[in-house]
Amino acid sequence: MAGSRDEGSLASAEGISDEELTALALAANPDAPLDLDAVPWRAGMLQLGLLPDWYMPRAIATGRGRGTRIVIYAVVAGFLVIGAFGLCITSGFLSLA
Repeated sequence: MAGSRDEGSLASAEGISDEELTALALAANPDAPLDLDAVPWRAGMLQLGLLPDWYMPRAIATGRGRGTRIVIYAVVAGFLVIGAFGLCITSGFLSLA
């Protein structure tokens, strides 16, 4: 590792190289107990759930317009008609199944 650092300086604005991060990870004790005042890392984001937003964002309900529904129904109907006539469109080109 380049230079000596205490644990407080690891959270500074300077970057940590992959080699330094690897050395810290390999030197860490996996069985060490957590500090009583430890807080979870949230990367500066407001987090309301158990998982961070960068890992699994919350579902967002969006209203779909009438045009979107028409396009979806047309595509589904097209595939049903293609299948009803015994054709195959798996590769993107119509062919006999």
